[in-house]
Amino acid sequence: MGTRFLKYFFEPKSIAVFGASEKEFSMGGQVIRNLQDGQFPGKIFAVNTKGYDQVFGETCYPCAEALEEIPELAVICSPPNVVPDLVGRLGHLGVKAALVLTGGLSRTNSAQGLVDPSHLSLKDDMLAAARESRIRIMGPECLGVLVPGRKLNASYSSGNVKPGKVAYIGQSGMLGNAMIDWANGRGIGFSHVVTLGDSADVMIADVIDYINRYSHAQAILLHLEYISDSRHLMTAIREASRNKLVLAIKSGRIVSSYGGPVLNTPGLVNRDQIYTAALNRAGVVRVNDVEELFDALESLSRIKPVLGDRLAIVSNGIGPSILAADKLLLSGGKLVKLTEETRSKLDECLPSGWSDANPIDIGGDAMPERFVKALEVLSNAPEVDAVLAIHAPTRLAPSAETANAVINSRGKFRKSVLTCWMGMEEARPARKEFNLAGVPTYSSPEHAVQAFMHMVNYRRSQALLQEAPPSIPHETPYEVRRSARKLISRARKEGRMALTHQESTQVLAAYNIPVTQSWYAKDENAAAIIASQQNQPLAVKIIHETNCKPFVYRKHPHKVSAGLMQDIQTPDAMRKAVIGLRDKVNEKFPDSTIYEYCIQPMHRGKHSMLLNMGITRDPVFGPVILFGIGGYKENVLADRHVALPPLNMTLANELIKRSHAYRLIKEHSDNPAEDIESISEVLVKLSQLAADIPELQGLEINPLIINRDEMLVVDVKIDLGEPSYHAIMPYPEELRETVTLKTGRVVEVRPIRGEDAAALSQFHSQLSEQSIRFRYFHNKAELSKRDLANLTIINYDRQMAFIAEEIKENDEREILGVVRVWTDPDNIRTEFSVLIRDDLQGEGLGALLMHKMIKYSRSVGTLEMIGKILVENHPMRGLMKYLGFQCQYNVDEQVIDAVMPLNEPQSEWQRHRLENNSGI
Repeated sequence: MGTRFLKYFFEPKSIAVFGASEKEFSMGGQVIRNLQDGQFPGKIFAVNTKGYDQVFGETCYPCAEALEEIPELAVICSPPNVVPDLVGRLGHLGVKAALVLTGGLSRTNSAQGLVDPSHLSLKDDMLAAARESRIRIMGPECLGVLVPGRKLNASYSSGNVKPGKVAYIGQSGMLGNAMIDWANGRGIGFSHVVTLGDSADVMIADVIDYINRYSHAQAILLHLEYISDSRHLMTAIREASRNKLVLAIKSGRIVSSYGGPVLNTPGLVNRDQIYTAALNRAGVVRVNDVEELFDALESLSRIKPVLGDRLAIVSNGIGPSILAADKLLLSGGKLVKLTEETRSKLDECLPSGWSDANPIDIGGDAMPERFVKALEVLSNAPEVDAVLAIHAPTRLAPSAETANAVINSRGKFRKSVLTCWMGMEEARPARKEFNLAGVPTYSSPEHAVQAFMHMVNYRRSQALLQEAPPSIPHETPYEVRRSARKLISRARKEGRMALTHQESTQVLAAYNIPVTQSWYAKDENAAAIIASQQNQPLAVKIIHETNCKPFVYRKHPHKVSAGLMQDIQTPDAMRKAVIGLRDKVNEKFPDSTIYEYCIQPMHRGKHSMLLNMGITRDPVFGPVILFGIGGYKENVLADRHVALPPLNMTLANELIKRSHAYRLIKEHSDNPAEDIESISEVLVKLSQLAADIPELQGLEINPLIINRDEMLVVDVKIDLGEPSYHAIMPYPEELRETVTLKTGRVVEVRPIRGEDAAALSQFHSQLSEQSIRFRYFHNKAELSKRDLANLTIINYDRQMAFIAEEIKENDEREILGVVRVWTDPDNIRTEFSVLIRDDLQGEGLGALLMHKMIKYSRSVGTLEMIGKILVENHPMRGLMKYLGFQCQYNVDEQVIDAVMPLNEPQSEWQRHRLENNSGI
């Protein structure tokens, strides 16, 4: 995986089409016709074993070895049984990339399957041949690749497309064909159209990385059917969404609608909400259906960026505008409140008696001139973020005439104007005029509002990504993590895949998660003694092998068979309860080992609210944090919301706000803000726990009670599994260390995190203009909110930043220096920067940070570290020489290039990348 050789899919200078003929339904023949119709400027070769002289005017060769030159891209439309061998031969000939349009390889059994279990299908054979010969494969069963700006249409699509600024990346060839046809009908263009089919080699994340890094596309439209590597995808789309608007549609939302294997996530009825949480976390706007996807494409291509969620609606009838207002408010948008100045200007161009509020009804007798004047006033009003114009045809204002009036006046509109010309016979020609003029137009008010909300939701998601989280109120010391791991190791050594209740509460207590008072007894006599020492109603629960698993719910949780007895007042009653529970377990689960009896005080009479939270493991995304209403019945699943770890306080707060539990807390709590902050702290600690203990498969706190006096965990269950793989790389706590400088100053060096935004801003304010110019190559008086987010909320698998901070006597932390690297998606080259506070230069802090970063970059396999230094930055040049960097003057950029080899390349392609800075 990675961007290796992807250049040859999108910028080939020569293409060979295998399986091409002039037969009516020849896929290869269609590819050649599309290349010709698109005026591909490079060489085109046809290849067919039938021995044709030419195919549609292009010279035809009998085999790959007979070609007059090695093509940069091969397009394979040959029968499935010959594809694996053909791919291997092409790779050995030196072809770098192959588009496999042939279908059926995944469904055709491999002849090698009897010998090698890893070769179950022809797709497996093809992939093995590709890896052995080092050729990249896109497909099989893909539509192909279209790059209109380079006159490339290497596909069997029904036609070419106009150049545009939106890249479409999908996994379905047929949906890609539909997108092309729809866009051509609307006059909309694409920068790229790529469908990957079965994604044997090139993954959707690889293409996102390539387009984000090397394309001028302003937006990316994704169609996702399945995800094979969640971390790779999340990293790619998180990086892309910082630079481009990204929208996605996910098919297979309901288990029964998807023909693939059924995947289950304990504690969730429908896994689809995990995809929503993942896309939101990455800053991606999700659309729900194909029609919405088409509307999104219209939005991306034609709507100016919106600055807020305030929409003005103008219509020649109140009915359609109210439909639009309903959709807007239900979708989370705002009807703009018109200022006195705006209403006065509207008074001048509208008849007396107009609605005097938003939505603006300009009257059924409105002529085109009135429509245009109202749009001009509203689109120039400072309180308005966008305008929706809704028109129904009348004799006084025919659709086409009014549309042309709007089109001719669009230069007067400062804000985005969306149009909705309702109807069919009269409205269709008007909508066509809007399409030709590049004005966004929709067939219904609801679709128009939805398009506006796409832009609003993107802006909101970006704002959330840039939100610096408050400081973490709790950090997990190494000793705590070690003690928790010891409990896990002991259970594994004893052959247990679940912890007892006592062990589970010890894990929570180690992370300062408050747990209710509990006593543990081995038999009825010990339980009776505990009861005799308590002057309060008690509950007792039997802890055995079968009931230690999280996310198991019963229809009747308070029956003896559920393992719980409540309201026990006397020692004798306790003895009888324990005997009854034990007998019932022996009857129901005769092979289940009984570990202990957990005795707790009853929690009643304080108007407590029951909450449920925990960690589950998804087969695609790994650990997932859950939150919702608590209780023991199956109906708790109705209020179950999810987020991907790692969480900070801001993300935990957002998770809580999505739940029904949040509304109950707001209504019934005496101090809702304090309660929500306390719950957020627990969620953040659970997130850290998931990172610290990768063997943790599931953890359920149910219930966590919260009332006017306290917040306590009453019950918790933990089970274990194989080490987990996080979709978002967690905070690398293991890289933290304490160091003493040569001056005796003690500093802590650790990876940066989002909570450091305020401290980083303070650090920046203490730098001299010269230090800032040496770092950024220009004067940067202060860091913006976006700057701070980009510098502190990072992808740890592609970026790293270490800060050196000093802890003062009052426990305040002060950043003294920062070193950071940005690594390319293929981990070939990483670029560094280092910045030390002026008054500390000379203490050895720069060398310390650089040594740590060099060691880290070597450990993750990066091949080379580079940096650019201003010629007059003599201290940095001296440091580079001391560290062993090779420094050379760059004439083109007039800077010093500092280079240090870190690891030896393992392939010719890696050597090529190192020798050619722009080679891909």
